[in-house]
Amino acid sequence: MTTANKITLFRFFIIPIMLILIYIPALKEPIGMLDLSIGEFIFSILFVVAALSDFLDGYIARKYNQVTTFGKFLDPIADKVLVLIALLFLMIQDPSRVPLWAVMIVIVREFVVTSIRLISMDQGTVIAASPYGKIKTASTMVALVLLLFNDFGLTPWIANIIFWFAILMTLVSGVDYFIKNRKAILSSI
Repeated sequence: MTTANKITLFRFFIIPIMLILIYIPALKEPIGMLDLSIGEFIFSILFVVAALSDFLDGYIARKYNQVTTFGKFLDPIADKVLVLIALLFLMIQDPSRVPLWAVMIVIVREFVVTSIRLISMDQGTVIAASPYGKIKTASTMVALVLLLFNDFGLTPWIANIIFWFAILMTLVSGVDYFIKNRKAILSSI
């Protein structure tokens, strides 16, 4: 197993730990910093570690020619699950800042883009990540870190603007994938 794939698996193992942490009663005690409980703080730290591991495994896979079919399959799934866990956690914490409909936009976009990729792959075409998708990913990660750490004591509008920009880019990148690949989609009907 390659180093890049081990890092991806590590990210998968962090996710259930994150979930368990927020349900342990002893970890609901406040830490007196950023208005977070112990569990929320550790959840947020693990999110950052997992998000950084995504960049690391991609870098290692490309630099050391460790790109594998397993990694191509598992890495995007790990990324999507990580983002969705954080979004759902934030939605439960404060639905006024992270509403269900915004989370649903992210979920639907991920299903649509994954379906488009599968259709294209079945036709022998690999779809590279679009610039819009990269902007979506970067802005989503920044927004999630700010939201998870209660804005780091900054004014909430900064995280709010970045979060809504990420949701906009989620829509734009989803529409972009659909338009660029409509021939593949229509030919599969």
